[in-house]
Amino acid sequence: MKREIKTTSDGSKTLYINDLDECYHSHHGALQEAEHVFIKNGLNLVNKNEINILELGFGTGLNVLVTINEYLKTNKNHVINYFSLEKYPINESEVADLDYASLFCEQNLTLIGEKIHRIEWEKLGEIIQGFNLKKIQCDFYDLKSLTLPPIDLVYYDCFGARVQPDLWEKPLFEMVYHKMNTNALLTTYSSKGSVRRILMELGMKVEKRPGPPGKREMLIAWKREKNIE
Repeated sequence: MKREIKTTSDGSKTLYINDLDECYHSHHGALQEAEHVFIKNGLNLVNKNEINILELGFGTGLNVLVTINEYLKTNKNHVINYFSLEKYPINESEVADLDYASLFCEQNLTLIGEKIHRIEWEKLGEIIQGFNLKKIQCDFYDLKSLTLPPIDLVYYDCFGARVQPDLWEKPLFEMVYHKMNTNALLTTYSSKGSVRRILMELGMKVEKRPGPPGKREMLIAWKREKNIE
């Protein structure tokens, strides 16, 4: 896939796929979107000593970086294990051109950002003390066969339904659901009514929340005690 760098409205960069006419992030602000959807309405709502995160998909690595940045602000008395799926990893020159580390005040983010992309695929490795990352190169529909610990937080960050509608239908959500722990949280930038109905059909408690800049609403969903078979 041919990709090019674009600058979004908050000054952060994203990748644009010509063939799909689709960006990896909102053109209103890549960093603002990641922090709003996955930190404010995701990580900050989960209170556990050990948090297992599942991300669909790894993309540019921005969601990992904002998660580590938030982790560094805490007293770091908990552990995060981060599992990220990606079928088409980006290359080193794209990583360098995106230059995400420059968006953060934490000076160590440059080295951390490099480690995120250089760490070996398919192996759980330590990025910093208390934060472990495993990048898995696969199709999202391979999720069913993957061995993962019970997931406490899902970053559902697939490309939009306009270009990949199958990723926003029940089969994939059902696979994700069965990987989730009781009381786990799923957060996504999507606010589609069809997505909300699917999550409710799976027995999840769905909430509409204010969206990131440029988007009126987004969804979060909690997996409660009763499981579907």
